[in-house]
Amino acid sequence: MENIEFEIVNSDCSASLECCNESRVAEVQNKASIANQSNLPVAIIGAGPVGLAAAAELVCRNQRFILLEAGSAVSQNVREWGHVRLFSPWQYNVNKAAKSLLNKQGWKTPPADELPSGNEIVEQYLEPLAELPEIKPYIMLNSKVVAVSKLDTDKMKSANREQQPFVLYVESEGTTKRIVARAVMDASGTWSNPNPLYASGVWTKEERALNEHIFYGIPKMNEENQLKYKEKRVAVVGSGHSAINTLLELATLKEANPETVLYWILRKRNVEEAYGGQENDQLEARGELGSRIHQLVISNQIKVFTPFRIEELIQTDHQIQISGTLNGEYTQISGIDQLIVNTGSRPDFSIINEIRLSIDPATESVEALAPLIDPNIHSCGTVRPHGQKELQHHEKDFYIVGMKSYGRAPTFLMATGYEQVRSIAAYLSGDVETAAKVELELPETGVCSLINATNSSGESSCSTSASTTPSCCN
Repeated sequence: MENIEFEIVNSDCSASLECCNESRVAEVQNKASIANQSNLPVAIIGAGPVGLAAAAELVCRNQRFILLEAGSAVSQNVREWGHVRLFSPWQYNVNKAAKSLLNKQGWKTPPADELPSGNEIVEQYLEPLAELPEIKPYIMLNSKVVAVSKLDTDKMKSANREQQPFVLYVESEGTTKRIVARAVMDASGTWSNPNPLYASGVWTKEERALNEHIFYGIPKMNEENQLKYKEKRVAVVGSGHSAINTLLELATLKEANPETVLYWILRKRNVEEAYGGQENDQLEARGELGSRIHQLVISNQIKVFTPFRIEELIQTDHQIQISGTLNGEYTQISGIDQLIVNTGSRPDFSIINEIRLSIDPATESVEALAPLIDPNIHSCGTVRPHGQKELQHHEKDFYIVGMKSYGRAPTFLMATGYEQVRSIAAYLSGDVETAAKVELELPETGVCSLINATNSSGESSCSTSASTTPSCCN
């Protein structure tokens, strides 16, 4: 090991982390330094909302960290959907520890009940957070984590495994750097890894070859995309809020361009299931999405195919023919000019293949979360509070947080990720009691089709009861 160079965060800071040595990332060859894991940082993968919240929580607890972001700026993924307005107001999108740190710098808190867009989240909250002197020195941009392992220990080896620190392989500036850490939080998300549109969940050569006709996500209705979709036959695939947002944008385009034809392809038993709680939803904007799309469907502005399971795509001239089963009968939808796919996303585990994970085989979520979020069990967007205990893997001090912790399940909210990292940061700092207490309070969706609606105590399994333990930064 003497001949191997490692990079770690060497903050040389006071307990408050308010002063920093100019050499913040140092090369280390001393075995004693590696062996003393308490001197090593916590590595956070991904500088999105949850990754930055993790940094804020660690700052509050005087814990060293390094924040690795593959993009050229923080929250690169959020910027890609920056034009989309969230249905959750500011009060659910700001981490408490981050807010406390920002307020010390004179930050102006956005109105709690206003609905921000993705761009507003970045510009008014995440960028100022990343600029804080307690956080900025420890962010590494253009640093893509390509693998995480245990130092000199592959997945097969068990001897002394828990005593070995983590080592992250990071591609940056044309070289592969190695960063040693005592703990890891993977907050890399799932945005860049969308699901295919085939009902089987399998990517095919045919689907990839139609990239000029298929868009994954919610397209921004700028001048270029208006020309792309207006007066065309456009099919939107998916049944969640992203699909509804897309259809509402296209419906506005259709108002000005009546020749535009809109199709909505879902796998649900009936379209009503996609409307959600509507007026019963405690998030008014989320409920309004369902109400608005409901009106468009009953007014025949959108033609619905459900339950439709896509089995094949065929390009005919400059259009697409969609083949599959509708209510069990073979059906073709011809003459489609453009497809917009909103079928969710899935986690990419390739960078953590050498880590011993605890993953549910169906949802691909952290195993203990699966019963709480599996849409086969319930369709509720409300999830019981959970923290460090539920997020543990077989590998001690390794955590998947944020949207990636939910695997393929579609019900994640930022506030959920904030509570996850609060609990983990408390645990890593030795505050086991606080880590075990939950503070998550999520608004009810107004709909929950539970198979087993209540437990033995008569309480709904979607209960959001939470303690009122204050954040460490309050």
